[in-house]
Order: sequence, then C-alpha cells, then structure tokens
Amino acid sequence: MSDEPLAIDIGPAPFPAPESTRRPVRCRLCGRPLTGAESRRTGLGPSCDAKLHPPGPDIRTRRHEVDQDTPPGT
Repeated sequence: MSDEPLAIDIGPAPFPAPESTRRPVRCRLCGRPLTGAESRRTGLGPSCDAKLHPPGPDIRTRRHEVDQDTPPGT
C-alpha cells in the first residue's frame, strides 16, 4: 500500500449554490426577479401575490348599529 491519497472526483458541492450562481426565478405575473425564499417557492412576488390573494374581509368592518325597541319589562 502506498501513502498517496486517492484522487476521487466527487463533482459539484452537495449544498445549495450562493444566490449569485442560482438560476433567476421570475414572477409569473409581472416577470420581475424573485429574491425571497417564499416568493421563489410560490412563483409570485409579494405585491402580485396580494393582488391574486387579497386578505379576507374583517368581520369588524361588517358590523353596524341596529335601532331596536326596548325589551318589555325593563
């Protein structure tokens, strides 16, 4: 046996590449480049996602005062 190290080609690094070498992901609605992990996962930027998925109505905005008669006996 010799004491020389074995030459093994292991290929590219198994961990994710830095942001600069990643393939650019663009918003499916407006085409701008996406940078955030959540935006890259969904394929939509924050403003475009808000356009397609607006928040639900707040129940407090639907409340209104109603004129009522006084209950009998009070």
